[in-house]
This record gives sequence, C-alpha cells and structure tokens, in this order.
Amino acid sequence: MSYQVLARKWRPKIFREMVGQEHVLKALVNALDHDRLHHAYLFTGTRGVGKTTIARILAKCLNCESGVSSEPCGTCSSCQEIAEGRSVDLLEVDAASRTKVEDTRELLENVQYAPTRSRFKVYLIDEVHMLSTHSFNALLKTLEEPPPHVKFLLATTDPQKLPATVLSRCLQFNLKNMPPEQIVGHLSRVLGEEMIEFEEPALWLLGRAAAGSMRDALSLTDQAIAFGSGRVAEEDVRSMLGSVDLSFVYELLEAVSADDAAGALAVVARMAEHAPDFEASLDELLSLLHRVSTAQVLPDAIDNSWGDAERVAQLAAGITAEDAQLFYQMALNGKRDIGLAPDPRRGFEMILLRMLAFRPALAIDDSIDPSALREVAPDPAPEGGDAVKKPVEPAAASGRPPRQQEVRPADIPVAVASGVAAGAPAVNKPEPEQPASLAQLEALDWYALLDQLGLTGILYNIASNCELAEVTADTLAFVLDEGSATLFNDSHAEKLGAALSAHFGRKITAQVAIGSVAGETPARRSERLREERQAEAVRAIEGDEQLKVLLSRFDGALDPTSITPNDG
Repeated sequence: MSYQVLARKWRPKIFREMVGQEHVLKALVNALDHDRLHHAYLFTGTRGVGKTTIARILAKCLNCESGVSSEPCGTCSSCQEIAEGRSVDLLEVDAASRTKVEDTRELLENVQYAPTRSRFKVYLIDEVHMLSTHSFNALLKTLEEPPPHVKFLLATTDPQKLPATVLSRCLQFNLKNMPPEQIVGHLSRVLGEEMIEFEEPALWLLGRAAAGSMRDALSLTDQAIAFGSGRVAEEDVRSMLGSVDLSFVYELLEAVSADDAAGALAVVARMAEHAPDFEASLDELLSLLHRVSTAQVLPDAIDNSWGDAERVAQLAAGITAEDAQLFYQMALNGKRDIGLAPDPRRGFEMILLRMLAFRPALAIDDSIDPSALREVAPDPAPEGGDAVKKPVEPAAASGRPPRQQEVRPADIPVAVASGVAAGAPAVNKPEPEQPASLAQLEALDWYALLDQLGLTGILYNIASNCELAEVTADTLAFVLDEGSATLFNDSHAEKLGAALSAHFGRKITAQVAIGSVAGETPARRSERLREERQAEAVRAIEGDEQLKVLLSRFDGALDPTSITPNDG
C-alpha cells in the first residue's frame, strides 16, 4: 500500500476530531442537533485551517443514513462514499478552474432534481471568490431560494472579493488561524500514534513555521521525518527550516545589553556560517524579547517549553524594562526595513547597531572615580503611588559595567558623585552630609528645589503645580492649583514629605491644600519659558532676510506652528 501523507491520513472525520475552531463547531453542532438548518453556509479563513474539512463533515451529518445529527455514524454507505470522495450527491467544485458563467449554469441545471441516493444534494464550492461576476449573478437566485433538498457549502480564503449579495444569503463562519500551542499539541499526538520519535522544541519550530495552518504543519512534519531519517529532532528541523540556533539569539541579546558591539557582530558572523534566514532570526529575537519583558512583569509566567526558563530569567534580570521595550520596538521596525537592505545580514546587523546607538546612556565624566558613583533607585511605594528615589550601593559593587546603570530619561540625575549629578544641569544642591537649614530653603526658589528631589510620574506632576506658601520649623505648606487636583490624594503629601526629609536629612512634613495659587508654580514657569523660547524662535525665523527673499520669490507663507526652538 502506498504511503499516505499525514495531512490526509489525519484529516478529521467527525467534529470531535477537529482541533480548534470551537466557535464554529459549537454553532454547527447546535444547529444539527436542533434541526435548525440553513440552506447556505460560507466558511472563510486562511489555507489549512479546516474549511473544506468542516464542509465535508457537515455533508456527512446531513446525509448520514442514521439521521441528521452532529455525530455521523461513519459506517453507512453515504458516510463512506463522502469520505472516499465518490458520493454522487456531494458535488465538489473548484471555482478556480470553473470560473465561466457557462460552468455555473451547467452546475445548476440539475438543481431542481431530487438527490440520487441521499437526503440532500450538497454543492461544495471551494475558493468561491474566484467565480466571475456573471457566474455569481447566475448563482444568486438559486442560492437565495434553493429547493428544500439542496444545501450550498461555500469556502473561500478571500471573502472580501465576494459580492455583498452573496454574503447576505449565507451563514458566514470565519475560521481562525491555529496558535502554535494547538499545533504542537496535535503534532505530539499524531507522532505518538505514528510511533515516531520527536523532540518537543522541534515541534515548536514546526508550529511557528506553519503560520497558523494545521495542514502546513503536518506537511512540514512529513518533510522533517524524511529529513531526519524517521525522527523529528530540533537540530534537523532548524537546518531544514533555516532557523537559527536559539543559543545565538541569547548571545546576541546579552551582547547588546552589555553594550558590546564587537561581541554582537561576532555572533552574527558565527550565525552566517550556518546560512540562516536572518528575517526568521529577527522573529526569534522578537520572541525572546517578549518572553524577557513578560518575565520582568510576571516572573512566574515564564514559558519553559524550550527548557530555557532559567536563562530567560537571567536576561530579564540583566536588562531594564525600558531597554527591553526599546529593543523590541527597534526589532519590530527592523522587520519592515530589512527587505530594503543590500542583503539580509547587513540589515540584521544594522538593527543591532541601531539598538546600541539609540539606547539611553549616561554622560559620565572620566575624571570621576567610579567608586564614588551611586545609582539612584526608587523606594518601594504603595500600589498606585509614585516612587521616591534614594541612593543605593555603588555601581562598582554590582559587578555590572557603568553602561548597564539604566534608568528612564525622566529619572536623571542618575549617577551622583559627591552629591552632584553627573550629566545633569548644575544646581546649588546642599550636601547630603550637611543638610540645608530651613532658613536656606527660604532663599531657594521652589522650582530649583523641585528638580533636586528626583520625583517622577503623578507625584512630580502634582508637585510642579504646587506653590510654596509657608515655611515653618518642620513643615512646608503648599497650595496645589485646583485645576490640577484631580489625581491628588493624601498619600502624595506623605511622599512629598518623605522626599523632602531625604533631601534635607531631617523629618519634614509637607502640607498640601487645594486652592488658587497667587504666584508662579514650577509648571507655569516651565510653560512661560517654553512660550518665550517659541516666540523668540518665531521672531528669529520671521526676521531672516534669506527666508523673506524666498517667500517673496515663490509667493510663500510661513507656518509658525512648524517652528520649534532649538533648546540645545
């Protein structure tokens, strides 16, 4: 007996054998069991998701000699004839090869006659969107009011090409792509029944390569069995698909996170020796970054289907959440651009170099002793609150290179040497060892002090809209602009007091009252300065003599909204 490919051998014969598509199967089963049958069904979806299979099972359910139900017997002559493709009352038509109106008329000329042996005459039209406009017009009347003994089962991969007049006459079911988890589960059952040795990571490679199609997954599995001489091994499947070894992807991410451009390019050079698909390698990098980001938020949710949960956890601990998101976004944008590169390898390398070039970095003075640097980290804060920053251990003690001290840009100043922020504007901030007195505080503008507290998020927004109203022995009284009080609660006053206490080295209470501010809050000051810079920039552009000549020569007009001041 000749070999039968897995996709045909394991094609489901009843609804219970189907993998996925529960939303479609539930509707069909209920309709069959409660005798609520429509005369025309339309199944849509990409290749290999079960459109024709469901249509054939439905034909069995309609014509089974034991009666109409969702469980055809599979043994009667009608079920066997449909399964073997020789039923005279199941007319399967490939619309791609019969697009002419004459073909449609010929197909429908016997529609009024009763079925030869079965209960219903079933017309199964595959790729129905390929029919011509005239063919659809010839089909419309019969499709809307067919004889009671006729059922239409239509299947298409492109429902947008169907006329609305056809869509309105059918019950439409949209079949979904299979997720890799379902494909891997089905492949493991199939290979177990076939008594074929396999490695689970190899099935995940096949499941992702199938891109949602179960038929493609089974066909690739057939190819993998032949490639691996009767077994499905991860190394063989990678070689067959041109996939990159995951160890390379781990090394790439480790090199990029360590700011090691030479190391990253060396890994790419070793990858190139195996002739990989660099676009697929980019997908693997995206998948790894997704797992790393997930592990950073939910450490217990690391997917260990590849047996690498420990390594993913290590990567998640060594990369900041901001960097992981930045790398993911750059890799995602790189998928769009890699096809425009001179060759895939150069495009892949440029994506990695872009990650290194645009990664936020700290400008640290080489004259500063690294042992004097301290990392600024947030204090634990109640849920929904804002963090208050405090100094932690020197960076040198962590064993990580200075480049790894990553924070959000909004968190600057980050590295502190002798109490002065490296890479940040110089301010007259009191030494932590010698806290400023409240008398000194009175001499400082509130906006200058605010920039030294290291506040972020909602707490910074609230503080910047506060006016310092009064200073007493151990209390600072603020008035919060009533227009910015929507998100304020008492915990914010406590956190502001904690930040002030940490700054001055003594217990200070912050009192925040909501009302109308008499002076200028830091937020209003920033807005005023921005508007002044914008007005100055507009005046400078409008006064440019060369621009005036150009506008006059070409009868042009200046758009002031397009002008942005250069704050650099």
